[in-house]
Amino acid sequence: MCRQCNDVTMKHEPGFGRRHFLAAAGAAAIAGWSGRASAKEKAPPKPQNVLSPDAALERLMEGNARYVQGVSRRHDFKHEREPLTRGQNPFAGILSCADSRIAPEFCFDSGRGDLFVCRVAGNFANTESIASFEYGVHVLATPLILVLGHDACGAVDATIKSIKDNTTLPGHLPSLVDALAPAVKDVLGKPGDTLANAIKRNVVLTVAKLQSASAIIGDAVAAKKLRIAGGVYKLVTGKVELLA
Repeated sequence: MCRQCNDVTMKHEPGFGRRHFLAAAGAAAIAGWSGRASAKEKAPPKPQNVLSPDAALERLMEGNARYVQGVSRRHDFKHEREPLTRGQNPFAGILSCADSRIAPEFCFDSGRGDLFVCRVAGNFANTESIASFEYGVHVLATPLILVLGHDACGAVDATIKSIKDNTTLPGHLPSLVDALAPAVKDVLGKPGDTLANAIKRNVVLTVAKLQSASAIIGDAVAAKKLRIAGGVYKLVTGKVELLA
């Protein structure tokens, strides 16, 4: 059979369209990842962001110290726009609460293109944030992920009350309770302030989840190309206290 006839026959085979589509989509995905990986070899838009994991954490905390002291730098947003049209190479990923009082870019005195931020009430790792950080690690070569909790977290407080009172919150809020319940249950009945303890415990559990839930992230940690840390933002001072 000639090639043209063979192609026509195949196109009329049951399921051919779907198989052809899936094969093409798979090839495109692989090509896309490979293309992005090769893009890493190009000059990064912000060379100062090419750091080791430990140096990235040090820079993050130096920025927080300036923020606490009220001496944040003046960032030249205008002239950094053009370099950032060519790509991004953030030196840190931040998993933060959606609380309006917590602004990672401000509290770490950073500019555009510096931080790869995911925010959700309660700063827990869900499928979407894990996938986002996989992108940050695999494609953007981000060397650090910081899980950032904060004082007086309303999502954690609501979870404590829901569990203690055995009540169900309205709307989609129970999904937050389900995600934060392990941290709350770990500290119930223990000495100290339950809310403060649950906030810290949630950070610790989230760090552990990020390390174990993804081979991409876990392998980068094992290869010492990535560090995952946790901290709690203090509302009164603005200081981020790292957790061991």
